[in-house]
Amino acid sequence: MVHLTGGLYTWATGPGGPGAASPGVRHRSPPRFDAAAANQLTRAVHAGSSAAMPELRIRRPDDDSALRDWQHVHNTVIPTHHLSMDDARDRAKRHHLEVAYLGDVLVGSSTVRPPADDTATATVIARVLGPHRGRGFGGELYERGLDRARKAGAEVIETVVLSSNEDGLRFARAHGFVEIERYVLPGETVPWVDLRLS
Repeated sequence: MVHLTGGLYTWATGPGGPGAASPGVRHRSPPRFDAAAANQLTRAVHAGSSAAMPELRIRRPDDDSALRDWQHVHNTVIPTHHLSMDDARDRAKRHHLEVAYLGDVLVGSSTVRPPADDTATATVIARVLGPHRGRGFGGELYERGLDRARKAGAEVIETVVLSSNEDGLRFARAHGFVEIERYVLPGETVPWVDLRLS
C-alpha cells in the first residue's frame, strides 16, 4: 500500500503575500509521497503481472490439431501460398516445425529447413499472427529456430518473406538479414524476398 501523509500548515492570504504567516488561517498541506511505499507497490504490481501473464508455450505440431494450427498461421501470414493439410504433413516430415501459444491462444509458428547434404545453409522462418506482433514472440521463435539450425550444422542462415509482408521484412532486417534475391513463383503475382543473415 502506498501511504500518503499530510499535515497542517499556515499560508498567507492577506497583504503579506505568499509565504507570509497568517495567524488563524490553517489549511491542509498537500500529501507527501512515500517513496519506499511506492517502490513496494511497484514490486507487488510487477510480481502480480508476471504471475498473471501466461507464458509462451511452444511445441512441435505432432498431432493433427496442432498441425492445423501451424497450417492456419502459415496460410494467414502467407495468403498467396495456401498449404493443404497434406502439404503441412509433408513439411512436418522434411522440416522442423513449431507452433506457439500464449496460454491457449494461438500466436505463431516457425519452420526450420535444415541444411541439405551438399550445403551448410539453413532457412529459419518465424511467423506471428497480426494481433500478437510487437511483443517479442517472433524474436523468441526466431532464436529457437536459429539455435536449432546451428545445431544441425548450418553455417549460413537464410529466411524468406513475402514482399507484401512489411512487418516480416522489417523484423528480418532488424535481426541482421539482408536481401539477396526477389522472385515470383509460377502462378503467383506477389514476389518473394530471400534474405541472408549477415
